[in-house]
Amino acid sequence: MTTVLHPGDSLTRRQRLVYVLVLGALTALGPFTIDLYLPAFPELEGEFGVGSGQVQLTLTATTLGFAVGQLLVGPWSDKVGRRTPLIVATAVHIVASIGATVAPDILVLGAFRVLQGMGAAAGVVVAMATVRDLFGGLPLVRMLSRLALVNGMAPIVAPVIGSQLLAVTSWRGVFVFLTAYGVAVIIAAIFLIVETHPPARRLEAGHSTLGQRYRSLFTDRIFVGVALVGAMTFSGLFTYLSASSFLFQQVYGLDAQQYGILFAVNSLGIVAGVQISSRLAGRFGPQWILVASTAVLLGSAVAIVVLDSAGAGLLGVLVPLWLFIAAVGFTLPQVQVLALSAHGKEAGTAASVLGAVNFGTAGLVSPVVGFLGLETAVPMGSVMACTSLLAIASLWLLVRPRTVPALGR
Repeated sequence: MTTVLHPGDSLTRRQRLVYVLVLGALTALGPFTIDLYLPAFPELEGEFGVGSGQVQLTLTATTLGFAVGQLLVGPWSDKVGRRTPLIVATAVHIVASIGATVAPDILVLGAFRVLQGMGAAAGVVVAMATVRDLFGGLPLVRMLSRLALVNGMAPIVAPVIGSQLLAVTSWRGVFVFLTAYGVAVIIAAIFLIVETHPPARRLEAGHSTLGQRYRSLFTDRIFVGVALVGAMTFSGLFTYLSASSFLFQQVYGLDAQQYGILFAVNSLGIVAGVQISSRLAGRFGPQWILVASTAVLLGSAVAIVVLDSAGAGLLGVLVPLWLFIAAVGFTLPQVQVLALSAHGKEAGTAASVLGAVNFGTAGLVSPVVGFLGLETAVPMGSVMACTSLLAIASLWLLVRPRTVPALGR
């Protein structure tokens, strides 16, 4: 006789597949909103007559909006359930996407990008909270790794799709696509998402108020530490994303379609990292996966700086860059598992804090490379090396891998 410890343990394989597909689509809305228009950066620069730094600030605006939106949606979903915040926030995303489509200048575009980010925040928060509502232990590792595969691939795949869209439309057409995506998410929320956070769980003692939920999170050393590890890893990834359009198209001479192919190849690094790490986590523990992956992050970033300075050319950047992206794939699922495993009663708030720290930090860090200059890959690699070093420091000084409890079954 099989003991059902969590609601999701009773789901069939087919039902779990449906959850992965639907929640994966919700999770991807945020990264697609942020990254789909990356190949259009040079076009925006020319149409609005602004510099690369100002164009990159629209990326910062989106990530900061995404961070703030998660802080609002997560606690709200713990209080009223998962479905209502998802539907309301996605409606905001649709309106903002329409506004961005007709933006007359870079300032108006930036304002709508903030609102877009806030509206897209619900998808990733609700998806992660729903998985934690349903699963625990090693099944939680497996489900979060599948969501992390989507969440990790989306920032890489989005520019590929964006580059293909730009072959048939202008940058404004990209925002038409995002409007349609938002409509699809609302339809999925209405017809396919069931409430996994019933009223009884919203009122449990010690977790019913916002203050109690935040206190539970921020007094947990492991949660704070892995949130910082995730933030630094995401910042390194977004440093690459924000610099890549200019670096590979203007410095190395790739066109939008070649740039898209490059991203497709890099997406294999995310796939490999997520899939391998999910299998290793049950054997070695998520914290030890992080020990190895953060070391690879740092080594790969340093290699980009050294090889580019030595004149190794495009290949000297692409090989260590692929390893860096693979290490991101190893890192992010384990960050989510360690952050959420002990906080099932405030899963929405925990997911929102994790996401807000990730995207808020990435939004502040990633534009730095634009202001340092994009004549070579050295500034990009240097910023990625700094974020990796901070991730390692957070892991060993705060998380302390030897003190992390083993996962249940």
